[in-house]
Amino acid sequence: MAFPSLITNRLKLVEINHNHVDSLYEILSLEEVTRYYGTDRFTYLGEASRLIDMFHKNFYEKRGIRWGIILKENQKFIGTIGLNALQMNNKRAEIGYELHPAYWRKGYISEAIKEVLRFSFEIIDLNRIGAVVYPENEPSLKLLMKIGFEKEGLLRGYIQQNNQFHDTYVLSLLKYEWENRQKN
Repeated sequence: MAFPSLITNRLKLVEINHNHVDSLYEILSLEEVTRYYGTDRFTYLGEASRLIDMFHKNFYEKRGIRWGIILKENQKFIGTIGLNALQMNNKRAEIGYELHPAYWRKGYISEAIKEVLRFSFEIIDLNRIGAVVYPENEPSLKLLMKIGFEKEGLLRGYIQQNNQFHDTYVLSLLKYEWENRQKN
């Protein structure tokens, strides 16, 4: 399968390549971005390069799809969004994303999530999209619940970051729930 580029009103969701390495590094080296990301912040450019290689490997092995989020107006790379733990046989995946703080609270990530959900349910026929979110990441929790995700429970000590274990909420959205929301 060729990499699926997606378009929204203000964004292009594109395959991430090594031309994006500086922008990706800039985003993932910020403590405020990685605080709830499940990994320590990046401290050297090679980490971003390896992550891009991992995105490519996951796509070609059909285990994930990660898009770069590009602003249409100026072609600026502002973050990534994707499907992790993709299991086509079980028709499920987990959504994950991060955005440069300069673009927070402008509706960009909501726009990107909605397009990835459309792609997931309509194009590749997934049945379930999950999300794993730190309880302290209230903006992300509120956004996902506003879009229609339901909180299923707390995973205790689920992620180790900065040498500490953290609880996370698990949320999900099922295809029929998404379809019902599209009708209303």
